[in-house]
Amino acid sequence: MQRPEAWPRPHPGEGAAAAGIGAPAAPARAGEPAEPRLQEPSLYTVKAVFILDNDGHRLLAKYYDDTFPSMKEQLAFEKNVFNKTNRTDSEIAFFGGMTIVYKSSIDLFLYVVGSSQENELMLMSVLTCLYESLNHVLRKNMEKRWLLENMDGAFLVLDEIVDGGVILESDPQQVIQKVNFRADDGGLTEQSVAQVLQSAKEQIKWSLLK
Repeated sequence: MQRPEAWPRPHPGEGAAAAGIGAPAAPARAGEPAEPRLQEPSLYTVKAVFILDNDGHRLLAKYYDDTFPSMKEQLAFEKNVFNKTNRTDSEIAFFGGMTIVYKSSIDLFLYVVGSSQENELMLMSVLTCLYESLNHVLRKNMEKRWLLENMDGAFLVLDEIVDGGVILESDPQQVIQKVNFRADDGGLTEQSVAQVLQSAKEQIKWSLLK
């Protein structure tokens, strides 16, 4: 399955500097309005996606940059986000210089994290797609027990939606078709299932050791 190529990340000294973005703007002449500074566009929209249980323990998580480079920092961030959001009716939170959209279902909390400048609607489209795709994979049993029993499918769903922080798909029907195609076409081999299950076990182990 061919995935769209993301725009390359700028190297130090390139990108914004080379384009003049972020450089001091020339002073405006008297009576002329100052020109607004433009932000460099990027396809790297999502910083992290994670699912917690109703005690704030990690069930599934993927981080797409080095904002939280260690497991300890990630778990601390997730716990802080959970404490801020688990008793509110809102769907958007701003925490630690980041924009977070979230949704709950019985004993699951789903989170999508972006930068403080990120469009909430873009992040919400990822969250909605993730929720509806998982709801289909779990046969409308959006609960911790069923998620743990179908963790391989949950990882496949997430990988079809976001890759390296780039949004690949926001239509749940397309995600479900691609996941089914990978399984029917032999893409889901015994080796790949073992790899996914091992990754899931690592996620669960770290949450239990917390």
